[in-house]
Amino acid sequence: MTVAGRTVLLAGATSPSGLAIARALRSAGARVVAVGRDQVKLDALAAALHSGDPAGPGSIRIERCSLTNEAEVASLAERLAADGEHVDGLVPLVGGWRGGGGLAGQTEEDYRALEQAFTAVRVTSRAFDADLRASDAGRFAIISSTAVARPLAGGANYAAVKAASESWTRAVAQGFAKAARDDEQPLHAAAVVLRVRGLDDAIDAVAQRIVALWDEDAAALNDRVIDVA
Repeated sequence: MTVAGRTVLLAGATSPSGLAIARALRSAGARVVAVGRDQVKLDALAAALHSGDPAGPGSIRIERCSLTNEAEVASLAERLAADGEHVDGLVPLVGGWRGGGGLAGQTEEDYRALEQAFTAVRVTSRAFDADLRASDAGRFAIISSTAVARPLAGGANYAAVKAASESWTRAVAQGFAKAARDDEQPLHAAAVVLRVRGLDDAIDAVAQRIVALWDEDAAALNDRVIDVA
């Protein structure tokens, strides 16, 4: 079993990590749905993917959508379903970092900005839960941080949002397992947390680890927290 031929949605794909993951998935033969809210950044992503980069056996579909807006994400899910695209993988990539200044520097403004990443995890996972459970190899993966295990005062807002996203992902994993038990079927869907110390230094490793999620059995993957060097 591999990712080849499977549809993987990157929710917030216009960052450098989104570009790297999209390239890795396409090279492995996946159908990538790259989603973002900024059309200029989406156009730049499309240009980067189609210039100076071998196309590979997979494909790229660009979609504009606000990933924190339930109605827009529901509409995206409907468009994909109408086109016969059933999502086998979902990777929320909305994120960023704000912090510093100790605990006193953890402003409400910074928290609300960071919280959008958690909102995107919640909204997208709900919208595509049925697709992932229906797939014979559904995968849901978030990129988290080692800051969850050792939070610092200057990054308290960031660590709190990442911890919430990890908890949500583990709840998704429990939902996958329960659905399989209730249906008396083998587990085919898995939700995992990929932790990195610093994403900028681990982009390629993260991209390859995401591709490899389809090389492993769902039962061995589900509810795992995986450290990515």
